[in-house]
Amino acid sequence: MTEAVERPLRDPSLRRSLTLFRALLREQADPERCYSLLARDAVAQVARHTDLRGRIVLDVGGGPGHFTEEFRRRGAHAYLFEPDSRELGARGRPPEGAVVADGYLLPVPDGVADVCFSSNVLEHVADPRTFLSELVRVTRPGGLIYVSFTNWLSPWGGHETAPWHYLGAGRARERHRRRTGRDAKHTVGENLFPVHIGPTLRHVRARDDVRIVSARSRYWPVLPAAVTRIPGLREFATWNLLLILRRTG
Repeated sequence: MTEAVERPLRDPSLRRSLTLFRALLREQADPERCYSLLARDAVAQVARHTDLRGRIVLDVGGGPGHFTEEFRRRGAHAYLFEPDSRELGARGRPPEGAVVADGYLLPVPDGVADVCFSSNVLEHVADPRTFLSELVRVTRPGGLIYVSFTNWLSPWGGHETAPWHYLGAGRARERHRRRTGRDAKHTVGENLFPVHIGPTLRHVRARDDVRIVSARSRYWPVLPAAVTRIPGLREFATWNLLLILRRTG
């Protein structure tokens, strides 16, 4: 692993943003490096708000388990819930204790988690409000909920078809097919859905079962919270919204 991955990345900083951006650009070619780096970065963000040692963490939609493994490395009791068995097995064997489960209906009691974690999943669910409600349900009062997602109007919003999604999802998908000779992994309306920052923030602020600890751009190198406060601009400039919520009693 390279020195850029091993050395701690100060958040926010230009060096961190460039390192993460370069890793994301090479996600298809080197997914292990990309997601291991993202896991260390995201779990460090959670650790600023709570001691993870001995905590129960639910990783919802965590794919093959990079985030689960990083939480365990920091001493948490982490459990992975992933609806796609192919994703679970993408690295060979899923982490011990992983469960094939839908994030809309997690097979755990109310209030069991000290931390409920979901990285870049919200844009892949058809009903993000129900998904958020389920994350809140399984989190104990006082616990943390970490949610990040790539908003549709972000330059990254179309995922592998970006930025051509600005010209229409169908046109972007066809361009991807012509350029690569294969279909895009994501299809709008099936496994990718337009999610916007303004409506998401308004929904979260209107809830009486959570309060916002942090609402910021996940990758922005300076003043990451400021950009999310500017209507209109935030839909394009945020790139990826990070919400850290505290479950109220």
